[in-house]
Order: sequence, then C-alpha cells, then structure tokens
Amino acid sequence: LRDAGVRTLADLGCGLVAGALAAARAGIRVYGVEADPVTAAMAAANAEAAGLADVFTVECGDATAFDVSAVDAAFCDPARRRAGTGRRIFDPNAYSPPWDFVTALAERVPHTVVKVAPGLDHSLIPAGAEAEWVSVGGDLVEAALWCGRLAEVPRRATVLKEGPPVNAFCIGRAPCNHPQPACHHQLTGSGTEEAAVGPVRRYVHDPDPAVVRAHLVAELAGELDATLADPTIAYLYADTPGATPFARCLEVTDVLPFSLKRLRALLRERRVGRVEILKRGSALEPERLRRDLRLAGPEAASLVLTRVAGAPTVLVCRPVTYPLDQEAAAG
Repeated sequence: LRDAGVRTLADLGCGLVAGALAAARAGIRVYGVEADPVTAAMAAANAEAAGLADVFTVECGDATAFDVSAVDAAFCDPARRRAGTGRRIFDPNAYSPPWDFVTALAERVPHTVVKVAPGLDHSLIPAGAEAEWVSVGGDLVEAALWCGRLAEVPRRATVLKEGPPVNAFCIGRAPCNHPQPACHHQLTGSGTEEAAVGPVRRYVHDPDPAVVRAHLVAELAGELDATLADPTIAYLYADTPGATPFARCLEVTDVLPFSLKRLRALLRERRVGRVEILKRGSALEPERLRRDLRLAGPEAASLVLTRVAGAPTVLVCRPVTYPLDQEAAAG
C-alpha cells in the first residue's frame, strides 16, 4: 500500500487492529471502524500502547456506513464466525460486513485489499482482482484479494520458508534480496491453465498448498517440465528433480496398483519400519494404513497414495537430497 502511494486507509471491521498497526507504522494514516464497543475500545488502547494513536484512530460504528471517499485505500477482513457462538459462517453474504458490500468496495476505492479465508471459492473472486494465497513452512495460512490499482496478475502464490534459499528463483549461491532467516517466493499466473497429462516418471513433486489453491499447478509444471498422471490430482511428475520452493520432490522407486497385501510384502522385503504417508485423491486413512502394514525394520520410506489415470495407486518413494542444500547448510 505504501509503495502504491497510499496515504490514508480505512480498516473496515478493524478488530484488535494487529494488521492495521503495521500500516500505521509504515506511515499510512489509518481510520479504524469497529461495530463492537468493547473491541473498539481495546483497538484504541492497542494503538495508544503502540505509540500510534496520532496516526491511528478507531471509531465504534457500522463499517458499511463509513465515508470511503475520504481515503485512498480500504482494507477489510470480514468476520466469518457468528458473534457469541464462534460458529463458522459459510454464506458469504452472512459475513460482517456482507460479501456484496466488500466486493463493491473495489468500485468505490482505488486501492482495496480484502483478507479472505484460504478456502474461498474462486467463483467469488471479483473480476479484475488479484487473488493471493500465502503459505508458511508448508502450511496454508491466509489469502487476500488485491483490487483496483493494486491488482497486478490474476493469481499469486506466496511461499514463506525459513533458511537459505535453494531453488529455481533464488539459486543457492546467486544473490537473494529476501530477508533471512525467512525467504519468500512468488509464483504467478492466470489460474486457468491446465497441465499436460502423462505417465508416472522418476520424480514426483508435491506442490505447496498455496500453489494448489491459487490454481497455479500448470505454471509450476512448466517450470519443472513436468506432467500430471491424473488430470484431477495435483502431483507433478518429471524425469529430473526440481529444486523449487513451490514443491517437495521425491524419487519414485516403485509404482503399484493399490493392494495392501502387495504393499505390505514389498515393505517387509525392503525392511521398512517407518513410513510417511502423503495422499491426494485417496480415501484411505493414513494412520489406519500404517497399522495395517505391520511395519518392522530399520529402513524408512515415503508412500504417496494417489490415482493414476483414475486408478488407485501407491508410489513408494525416497526423499531427494540436493547437493546445494548440503552446501548451504554447511556454509
């Protein structure tokens, strides 16, 4: 917002103002609006305690009645749980403020940002908005809509990882301007492309959940020269391992039509006593499968439960170790 030239911001439904305080610290004048009197009082106290009361004021009132013509930008994180019960609300027009008001902000304010649930239905994304999904350490944590002048691309996946960058965008010894110890990486695209489908290959890549939710699997497939083995399952297969922040890579040692008996026999033969179980497109419960396998032995393996051309399949895998990872860890 600051880089876009925003000087004044309305935080509509500001809650306890944790997010908007960051905007105030960046030099933006913030006007918070909160319907609940107690929350509004605590928000004002937080702003004062942070030493920002001169650039951050809070009023108790209806966010939908605030005059947004007086500000450069609007931020809204609509409440998605019912007051008093904490129950999740699934109808967007039952949010507070309601979804139709939130999406109309983009037509009234030149810079509008909406924080949304990561599970947001893509059909609810306003035309022309940029939708961004964010993951931290492999966990999908939030999503946002950047509207008006803030929209740059249709879809964006932002991945935050700790440690030195070793990937296709910040290659091991190449310059990286991202702050350490956390490094952020972004993948963008239309969100409408479809990846090609092919056979299971030597390496399987498990895309980060931000990539999957942003519908950017096809863009990642292009980066990795990879294909899907099933058009509905977001595992990518390639002949070479891809060192990318946007997916975890495993080497496939065996491909089996799913059969508990055959899988148990193979793991017993390999003396596998520990497994991690990944799944997409499988109804199997990992912990129950782990018990049914009756594992014993000193070796470890990764199992990927999935579908290949519609058929239930299990991939027996091992993690890929990159030499650059070892160099970075040692240096």
